[in-house]
Amino acid sequence: MKKLLFILAWISSLLFVVIFTYENPEIIDSMKYNYIKKYFKPEAEVKKGPVQKVIGNSFAIEFSKEISFDQKTAFIIHDSDVSSFDQNALKIYFQNGYLNKNLETKKLNLPDTFLPSLNGGVKAVFVNNGNEFALISSVKKDCIYSSIISLDKGSELFKTQCLPKKGKIDFNGLGSSHIHYDNKILLSIGAPEQISSVVADLAQDTKSMYGKIVEIDKNELENLITGATDNLKLKTFTSGHRNPQGMTKINDAIFSVEHGPKGGDELNRVIKGKNYGWPIVSYGTKYGYDKEIKSYKINHKKNNFEEPIFALVPSVGISSLNVCPENLKKHYDKPCLIALSLYGNDLRPGRSVFVFVLNDKMDRIISSEQIYLRGDLKLRHFVTNSKNELYQDEAGSIYVSADRKGIFKLSFINFKH
Repeated sequence: MKKLLFILAWISSLLFVVIFTYENPEIIDSMKYNYIKKYFKPEAEVKKGPVQKVIGNSFAIEFSKEISFDQKTAFIIHDSDVSSFDQNALKIYFQNGYLNKNLETKKLNLPDTFLPSLNGGVKAVFVNNGNEFALISSVKKDCIYSSIISLDKGSELFKTQCLPKKGKIDFNGLGSSHIHYDNKILLSIGAPEQISSVVADLAQDTKSMYGKIVEIDKNELENLITGATDNLKLKTFTSGHRNPQGMTKINDAIFSVEHGPKGGDELNRVIKGKNYGWPIVSYGTKYGYDKEIKSYKINHKKNNFEEPIFALVPSVGISSLNVCPENLKKHYDKPCLIALSLYGNDLRPGRSVFVFVLNDKMDRIISSEQIYLRGDLKLRHFVTNSKNELYQDEAGSIYVSADRKGIFKLSFINFKH
């Protein structure tokens, strides 16, 4: 009898653990992270690799590893006013909550609510007058949300509403990127879902900051630092975004790239007040497992939404976006954007550099070229200055991060005309 009771108790406890784990993945993930987080400290080291070469249509790209690490980046700054790439001038922010500066790693000043699981963590870092801020995923009790924090004080300045529990929360969808624009900072905040129509619908909810590019007043950031105010107010700049990954500007023209669903990665000309349609319209299609999400309409304009200026179908997992380096600008003699991509898919592999040449009005793509680098390189971020403006050395080479690989140098050579 005792043996039977023991077996029944063991089975009951096992069922409890299984059910609790299934219904509370964020708590389990947070517990696992807190238990083993000391082993997650990323180390970056100078580790040069062999020079490899790929051929484009009218130029070639030579690329080689400069620095090695085994985590995903959130932002990389080379703010030193030098034309020669200096590893010791780098500040590498990692998504799991660490900063590598001068090739030494330390933990960022993060609040206790920091949630690195569910593909979350530090999703963006922006700087104003030397003060550092971050967009992070967060959890408090049973509330999963996103917040903007001061990295100097380790305090929350803004927090979203709790995310709905229905469907799967995936903070890969949070994005994001930023630009400095006049006396504002524009920050993209995606809708962090994988299979959740209620989360996707937040992109059209005027009361939600999810699925938006938001406007942050720099003067208000200064008031927060000095203690004149105690919370950050965000204004919606544009809406209807799914998973914005990269953002840049040419003069006053703003551009953003974002992941579509199955297909439909977008390059958008970002215009204040416009709605880009997610999750109502998309050039992508439904995933096989998202039965709760309605089929997408395709024509943006007929449904009163802003059309992308380019859609990549199939998708490539497009990531960062910036202006072209000087040698590419000179080569094309037209407005020019450069983008990176992550994994992609079987139909259209990512792991590539993309060059978009625009017309003079910058409202249409007249040329798009994909240059595939290597099968194991999921390209995440450009090395930039603190304003997210592309860093390039005296030879016109640029530097990019690849997930769990490191930082690579890219040189554009052998131009044909």
